[in-house]
Amino acid sequence: MSTIQDDITLSALEHTLAARLRAERVARGWSLSDLAIRSGVSRAMISKVERAEASPTATVLGRLSGAFGLTLSTLLARAEGDASGAGRIMRGDAQPLWRDPATGYLRRAVSPPGAEPELVHVELPPGACVNYPAAAYAHLDGQCVWVLAGALSFRAGTTEHHLAAGDCLTLGLPLDCAFHNPSESTPCTYLVAISRMQKS
Repeated sequence: MSTIQDDITLSALEHTLAARLRAERVARGWSLSDLAIRSGVSRAMISKVERAEASPTATVLGRLSGAFGLTLSTLLARAEGDASGAGRIMRGDAQPLWRDPATGYLRRAVSPPGAEPELVHVELPPGACVNYPAAAYAHLDGQCVWVLAGALSFRAGTTEHHLAAGDCLTLGLPLDCAFHNPSESTPCTYLVAISRMQKS
């Protein structure tokens, strides 16, 4: 359950995420229409998100990050870095939070921006399902998902994995995927360790 401080952190991140999305688009010389065509997200929605008038869902962020040629994690890390100004230590009370307005999925950036691997703590509410396009993972070298509490169903393409607390899954090639909490009453919490492709 989030605290008042968590809600303030979420609000700050929403505004820095809006600014980061606009900065990524402008840096590429793209109009709103250009980004809409490349991402499959409507021009009106992108405009609202960039003005912090609408909070993007995880699916929308996955599409936008894919259009930028970034992973979702990299896009959020850049926004989180803008918000936190963190160095080598990321204090617990400074770890940026982002909540998916569609599912209630809560993402906490545990590691400092740019850390390798990147560590992300996720709480997935009962019954929630978050879908990501393959493009959101296209620029990653690897990912592991470690379930800390509850149960998680993970689908990549047509393959589904059912994970319990303590189970750890290494993700394979980028495919459209879904994270689903099959419980009707218990949240699922898990840690994701993300390794980015090194630039040559």
